[in-house]
Amino acid sequence: MANIFIISAPSGAGKSSLIEGLIAKDNAIKKSISVTTRQPRSGEQNGQHYFFTSEADFQTRINDGEFLEYALVHGNWYGTSKALVEKELGKQNDLILEIDYQGAQAIREQFPSSISIFILPPNKTVLRSRLEKRNTDDIATIEQRLNAASNEISHISDYQYAIINNNFDEALAELVAVVKTSRLSIGYREAEEIINNFIER
Repeated sequence: MANIFIISAPSGAGKSSLIEGLIAKDNAIKKSISVTTRQPRSGEQNGQHYFFTSEADFQTRINDGEFLEYALVHGNWYGTSKALVEKELGKQNDLILEIDYQGAQAIREQFPSSISIFILPPNKTVLRSRLEKRNTDDIATIEQRLNAASNEISHISDYQYAIINNNFDEALAELVAVVKTSRLSIGYREAEEIINNFIER
């Protein structure tokens, strides 16, 4: 039975890099590619990082019920494709949903057994430094992201795991450990199959 891993973090916490590192180490896990109205950043490719679309098209997809969850974040829409998730789960692939706390709540309601992980920066000073070094936002946008981070972090108690990304290699090792631990749960291994293998009827 495939697992859904919800991974959330404030912008600049290093979530995307950690997810890339996890996938590089574990070929049994895939990332769900979100649909967004945000403009592509330098180096981002459609269908690899996001499915980029217009706001009009996004609204049409909402009306057609194409999303498991969707949210307006920093002025742009993001959504998780229902068809994509069902396809990957049908192939028994563990799946990462890189979504915010609003989307995480919606997914937990539909998939109660999903595993939720929150990635944190060490502190607000480090987060500000990381956002400034990205050179993708102006000062006003950085301040907006910092304010949003405080709100996002206030929802951390809704998550099962928290990883502080102070040292990338250590944080990645912890993320890998969470995934491996989740696969050892009885629910994941299917208790009935274990019983049938070891107990004579």
